Amino acid sequence: MNGRKRARRHRSERSGTVGQPVNLKALADHLGLSPATLSLVLNRAPGAKSIPRETKQRIFEAARKFSYHPNFVARALRARRSYTIGVIVPEVSEGYEALVLSGIEDYLLQAGYVYFVASHRHRMDLIDEYPRLLLARSVEGLILVDTPCHHALPVPVVTVSAHTDSEGFTSIELDHHRAATLVLQHLVQLGHRRIAIIKGQSFSSDTEVRWQTLAQEASRLGLESPEELTAQLVGDSPSPFLGYVATQKLLASTVPFTALVAFNDVSAIGAIRALREAGRRVPEDVSVVGFDDIQSAAFQNPALTTVRQPLWKMGALAAETLLKRIAAGAGADYPRRLTVEPELVVRESTGPAPAQERSE
Repeated sequence: MNGRKRARRHRSERSGTVGQPVNLKALADHLGLSPATLSLVLNRAPGAKSIPRETKQRIFEAARKFSYHPNFVARALRARRSYTIGVIVPEVSEGYEALVLSGIEDYLLQAGYVYFVASHRHRMDLIDEYPRLLLARSVEGLILVDTPCHHALPVPVVTVSAHTDSEGFTSIELDHHRAATLVLQHLVQLGHRRIAIIKGQSFSSDTEVRWQTLAQEASRLGLESPEELTAQLVGDSPSPFLGYVATQKLLASTVPFTALVAFNDVSAIGAIRALREAGRRVPEDVSVVGFDDIQSAAFQNPALTTVRQPLWKMGALAAETLLKRIAAGAGADYPRRLTVEPELVVRESTGPAPAQERSE
């Protein structure tokens, strides 16, 4: 900074009054920067990426010091845009939805967008009504997480695990075939042949595709899949209790199994409790595999082997894709399906099948 700019900056600093709100031009004069530069940074616009980090820090510090806040309403009116996104989820609780939402939120905040979140608790009346309510609040696009929607909407829509081919929708999905291969090959390599499966609830978008891919891979590997070794989660509670009840049903059938693949990590946690109460050790007697890799999976006892869905990445990708579609405008080409890859995280809840099982 040369002497003239330094002097101008010092004069402006002396003229400012801490705690009293200032307008954008006054704040720009104070910093010796252009109002356009401040606008880019404070609105977290894409063009701010080229501005040095130190400059951004100076701008944010000065904005806090002088209680400056961007006029969101004025920005929206100038651009004739709302910079608002609607997000619809089944529920907000530990696990799948919370991690996907985290990725959505992080990306939208960096892009200068705000968002509304609506949770429908699997009620069809709310699933039908929420898009209309959010559109009435001038959202520019919608993100649907594990939420079905089979009719066209007047804004771009990105879904996460909704498995839809509806016009105007971009679907972000896990490679379930790869996930099934990772899980069952891992268990077969450990000597397991009798593998129980807990299906998801009938209303979950992933239930059928995950079940079908597991059944196909089991058949390919020559594994028997009697009906008695399949149970389904019943109810809309996010609690491990549903997995606990499903595992009790499997145990009551008296058909032996040495491994269990649960629909998600939460139900796997309930399954482990039921197995222990029945006198089965994990993994010495029964190996257990979850799905999702929620934050608490690594801290269970035993630590949970699970299929890691890149949930934060899926949320961020949904937000990024939606904003690109909004920027491209109506009529532009858009991706119909984006696939992300799973990863098997092997921890302590899986181990070799009992010796008797391996010898058969």
